[in-house]
Amino acid sequence: MNMKKYNVGIIGYSWAAGAHIEAINKTPYAQVTAICSSRKLDPHEISAKHGAGITCYTDLSKMLAEPNLHVVSITSYPADHAKQAIMAAEAGKHLIIEKPVALSWEDCLAVKKAVEKAGVKTCVCFECRYSSQLLTTKALIDSGLLGEIHYGEVDYYHGIGSWYGQYRWNVKKSVAGSSLLSAGCHALDALLLCMGNEVENVQSFAAYSKNKDFAKYEYPTTSVSILKFSDGRVGKVASVIDCFQPYYFHIHLVGSEGSQLDNKFYSTKMGGLNKEKWSELSMKMLDSGDVSDHPYQTQFEAFFQAITDGKEMPLTSLKDALHTHEVIFKADKSTGSD
Repeated sequence: MNMKKYNVGIIGYSWAAGAHIEAINKTPYAQVTAICSSRKLDPHEISAKHGAGITCYTDLSKMLAEPNLHVVSITSYPADHAKQAIMAAEAGKHLIIEKPVALSWEDCLAVKKAVEKAGVKTCVCFECRYSSQLLTTKALIDSGLLGEIHYGEVDYYHGIGSWYGQYRWNVKKSVAGSSLLSAGCHALDALLLCMGNEVENVQSFAAYSKNKDFAKYEYPTTSVSILKFSDGRVGKVASVIDCFQPYYFHIHLVGSEGSQLDNKFYSTKMGGLNKEKWSELSMKMLDSGDVSDHPYQTQFEAFFQAITDGKEMPLTSLKDALHTHEVIFKADKSTGSD
């Protein structure tokens, strides 16, 4: 099948932008042809780094007015995502949006309205859904080997201190929002992938670290959220960005016929297994917060295919992402620190 080659414009030239550009250009379906940044970029340096034919802008309206631009990827500060997504949708551009979509539920709904009115397709970067770890986990659930899942916990442990690139703006509540919204959202999104979107109630508690490395944070750096689903099942998500330990994306699912613990499982429904031990799953774990280690290319290839087919993005559409965002905002509100 011959697929149309999509021209993509990047909004915001940052750490995440570099990962997006590399992943987009590696797909056979698209290429980055424009970058808009508040900083004036040197076209020669950009072309040397990312390939020839990239036009640099400082005025977003001018980039969006380019008729041969089909898709925009928003990698700017989170506080700017909603405004820029609405502008791009109104210009008729398909959207790749780095998480979070917005810093408030009201702004999320405004993005939804603009996207629906324009009829454009969206891809939100909850790219962990395309990771080997979560694809394997979901396949195990769907196989029935665990039975009916009644409890699940997915936890995000990643110390985001001054040594980490995101720290510079992540400490600001007006830019990042919360521990859960800026980072732990991947864990909550994974829990919803595994257990469904019908959350009846969510209650969160939050705490600060006393270590001076995290003193600049304007919001609690650790939160724990307890979710009750409409059918009575329960789940838990911890978002810990003030820890001193290796990156850890923890998954523990408990079902009526078995359990999964990270890359191990136990099942009463599979004969021949050693019932005294866990059995190991062969999969690549989510073991780094570095955007270059996340499966953007796989996600973006699925998105370009969806645009071509005139279908919604599988797994990480705006509709999927808004379910996760709604729970996040309710969780943060329940801590009293929103």
